[in-house]
Amino acid sequence: MQAMGTRRRDEPGRRAFGELEQQVLSVLWAAEVPLIPREVQERLADPPAYTTVMTILDRLQRKGAATRTSRGRAFAYEAVVTESAVAAQHARALLANGHDRRAVLQGFVDVLSEDDTEELTRLLREARDPHQSERVQD
Repeated sequence: MQAMGTRRRDEPGRRAFGELEQQVLSVLWAAEVPLIPREVQERLADPPAYTTVMTILDRLQRKGAATRTSRGRAFAYEAVVTESAVAAQHARALLANGHDRRAVLQGFVDVLSEDDTEELTRLLREARDPHQSERVQD
């Protein structure tokens, strides 16, 4: 029997695992100054309860993804990891945890736009030959 007020993970409207952390980090990345939990909550598209925002911010701080400083009676939070570092970490985790690396990569490639495909190709070329970007710019 399901407890009252809880939802199953596959219910419509339910956020995917880690999605709220990602949304909170996105708010912190977009901010020019550290934000208190209420400010983060106000900037989220589908804001959860204030206490949920506080919990997510606390988790991010404990994981080393955000720092906090005292601001009045609250803590103000600022992201200390970059968006690209978090994206790379997620991609590495998908590859490491999947039993078929090719399928994981294919699932990613299948949804790329033409512009994204060209950019990825350019980045892969540069990663293999770091001097490639210098020659292209000359």
